[in-house]
Amino acid sequence: MAGQKSKKISRKDIQGFKYFKVLSGLTEHLHDVFVDPKHPNKRVLHYDQYIALILLHLFTPACDSLRKVQQVTELDKVQKLLGVPRFGRSTLADAGKVFDPELLKGIIGQLADQVPDTSMSAISQAEIGQIVTLVDGSYLPGIARMLWADYRHNTDRRAAKAHVQFELAKGVPVAGEITSGNASEIATFEQTLQKARLYVLDRGYAKYELLQKIIDAKSDFVIRLRENTVLEVVEERELDQAALDAGVVRDALVRVGSATNRDQLKQPIRIVEVECRPHKKSSGKTGRGGPEQGDTILIGTSRDDLPPEMIGMIYRQRWAIEIFFRFFKHVLGGRHLLGESQNAITLQLYVTMIACLLVAIYTGRKPTKNVWFIVNAYLTGWATEEEMVRQLSRLPDVRKPKS
Repeated sequence: MAGQKSKKISRKDIQGFKYFKVLSGLTEHLHDVFVDPKHPNKRVLHYDQYIALILLHLFTPACDSLRKVQQVTELDKVQKLLGVPRFGRSTLADAGKVFDPELLKGIIGQLADQVPDTSMSAISQAEIGQIVTLVDGSYLPGIARMLWADYRHNTDRRAAKAHVQFELAKGVPVAGEITSGNASEIATFEQTLQKARLYVLDRGYAKYELLQKIIDAKSDFVIRLRENTVLEVVEERELDQAALDAGVVRDALVRVGSATNRDQLKQPIRIVEVECRPHKKSSGKTGRGGPEQGDTILIGTSRDDLPPEMIGMIYRQRWAIEIFFRFFKHVLGGRHLLGESQNAITLQLYVTMIACLLVAIYTGRKPTKNVWFIVNAYLTGWATEEEMVRQLSRLPDVRKPKS
């Protein structure tokens, strides 16, 4: 009912303590970072305690707001197992403004190293020889008083934007940034380039200067190009039967760009044109929207050694990051922000990434809606550990869960 107070969280609602064990050593150095409130009724909140409480929010369906996070600190079980005293909501809110998210990047990296590769079906990570990294951004809804967030493009609504990098072989997010809704995805991505990666990008990143920077960083790209891209053919290549069967209609070496911007990308690149399902722009509230799509898509790549059908297959895997964003928003609570500052939202994103990595490590599965459902059935007492393992084993790409 509207206006009815939500049920106060209780001891039996709290779940997921086993996943905190692996963090004990990783977050120990953060204990000396704390919020020291001047008000006599507030208590010191340490950074590692704050991380544990946000993880508790993610693993406990009943703990769905900052107010509920504050309520769990009143429970003896939480105080004993996490070593936290009772905190006021204002202390938690202050912590979201002052704790440095940069300190969590090392923890994310250490956890990501513990996640073994999953199967990528027909794509062999060993054959590619690089870390296939999907890159994209997605809006997070804000409120009017979040002045830093600016307005979402072409709307009158405030929004933050989550920029995420997702390793395909591991099936987990490994890097992320939070910016205002109008911030450039390209400029944000440029600051994070690493070597020995194969970046998979949508056409919003199709900027020649960016592609050159990826090559200069000793990495490569697979990117969808715009249909009106200006091409100067250097070499047309004959397609074999495997490529034709995979829907490839063209494989060529080209120079891209017009006379005014051709020098931004110094060397020719390869284009692979692949058949796809046409998409006409929809209208109305139920329409998908977005630009129209013809019978083929044009893919540009700096990898000249892979079969053209594999280039098309690699680009199709880009949808894995779209699925992650949906999972982040609809399952992990990304549509409900625990703070209003850019710092607080960045902390929420990073701790969410830590939660995904923990589930991948302990279940042997990449975190998906189905995996999260099975894990929560176990955490809330509706399934035994043996039943959880059995249910997970019925899903494809199984790795052995960690005991």
